[in-house]
Parts: sequence; structure tokens; C-alpha cells
Amino acid sequence: MRSLTSTFLGFAAAAGLAALIWGSGRTASGDFRFAIIGDRTGEAVPGVWSQVWRETDADHPDFVVTVGDTIQGENDATMDTEWRQAMRMLAPYRRKYQIFFTPGNHDVWSPASAQAYEKYTQHPLHYSFDYRQAHFTILDNSRSDEMPAGELAYLRDDLEKHAAQPLKFVFSHRPSWILHVVLSDPHFELQQLAKQYGVQYVIAGHIHQMLHFELGGITYLSIASSGGHLRDGKEYAKGWFFQHTMVTVHGASADFAIKEVGPPFGESRVTKPADWGAAGLIDMKETKSR
Repeated sequence: MRSLTSTFLGFAAAAGLAALIWGSGRTASGDFRFAIIGDRTGEAVPGVWSQVWRETDADHPDFVVTVGDTIQGENDATMDTEWRQAMRMLAPYRRKYQIFFTPGNHDVWSPASAQAYEKYTQHPLHYSFDYRQAHFTILDNSRSDEMPAGELAYLRDDLEKHAAQPLKFVFSHRPSWILHVVLSDPHFELQQLAKQYGVQYVIAGHIHQMLHFELGGITYLSIASSGGHLRDGKEYAKGWFFQHTMVTVHGASADFAIKEVGPPFGESRVTKPADWGAAGLIDMKETKSR
């Protein structure tokens, strides 16, 4: 089994690859856990992102995937300063485990910002990797509300090469699929590729709201914020809260624990995707504290 696709190999050190393959010393056949971090920016709320990372670290994930918007960006003159600040904050965590970044619209908006993103994250704009029995594809729709044709072509090629992996996740920053899934339209290309190659989960950020959809056996998740501002009166039941998500993989299945941050920014409530729908929380009684 390949540990990473060739597009990622040029960005990873050998020691990091070894840690990724074996998952912090656990047996190769055992379960593993990874964290999903939501948007940091888009009118960032001071202190939230740091707390999200502290709480994530306390859960000891094997690795972390972000859904984008690590810096406020949108200005070539200040992007290097912003990336250096973000990387200093993340330095203790990057020494413990791999962080797989997804490019967001606040991260990439110009040719120079694309180069800066690759320099500081040490990832290309799109790439994929295997972790044991799971395959992860990171797509770049940072500069388009629609999924670009080139990204769909990359996804098709990537999924074809990794068709044997029993569990597959696709990440992008913008939920380019959201109108299709709201309308239960199974004919758009991303859905067709996911069905053809057995993708179970399609995950995005950008709108800062926790939403869950099912279409043709595929789970679509809009991940809530990890520091970017909250809309709609900051109403938890409508999906507006700060969080990190822990995913535990067992064989070809995955269990999601969506963890609201604790005080002073939240109440430490924990939910699963089935608790959420297209309009927010289905039943407040389903929430619980950590």
C-alpha cells in the first residue's frame, strides 16, 4: 500500500512519512483517529483557534485535516507575515503529527498567494494520501464557487489509482456540491465520481455552519467554524458554533464526534452527523457534554 501519492511525496520528510504510516506506534491493523479543523478566518474571533487546537491536541489524533482559511489573507503584501504567525502557533502540534491543509479562499486568491500556501503548508494545492485502509483526496476550489473541471479530472484520476482502498474521504474548502444535494440532484459530476469509486464522505468548510446531507449513500458534511465569525445570532441549534471534529475509523466505517469548544466560547456539547440536517440540529436532546 502506498503511504502517499506522488504529488505529496515532494513535500514530506522521511520521518514524517514513517509517523503517518504507523500512526504514533499503533499497530497497522488497528483503528485510528483523525481530527477535522474548521475555518479559522473570515472575521476571526480572537482566542478561539488556539483553544480549538488545545482541545484537539488533548484528544491525541493520529493526524489533522483542515478545511481551509488558515489566514485572513486576500493581500499579497501581508500574506507572508500572516503565514509565519500561523505556523508559529502550529509549530508544537506539527512536531507531534501531520497536519494536512486544504486551500481556502482566504489562503489562495492570486498566483503569489498560491506559492505562499505551498511554501508554508508544505502541500500542493491538490493532493491525496493513504492512511492504512483509508484514502483522502484534498481538492482546490479556493478561487471558484464551482468545482473546477481540472479538480474533477484530478479526482477521477486519483480515485481510479486508489480504487482498492475501502474507505474514502474527499475534502475541499467550498461546499461546491451544496445546491445539488439540497435539491437531491444525483447527476452532478462529483456525486457520480463518488458513487463510481465508493467515496463515503465529502467534507467542506467555508460557510462556518454545521450541516449534514445524505445523497445516494454518500455523506456530505459542512463543518462548523473553528474561529471564523458566526452568523445568524450565533445559534447553536442552527449549526453556528465553534468546534473540532474527531473521526474514529474502524475498518471501512467512520464514527464522527463533533465537539463544541468549551468555555468561554462554547458549552462542550458533542454530537454526531445524524444529529444534524439541512437546517441545523434535529433534536437538542441528542446533545451531551464531554
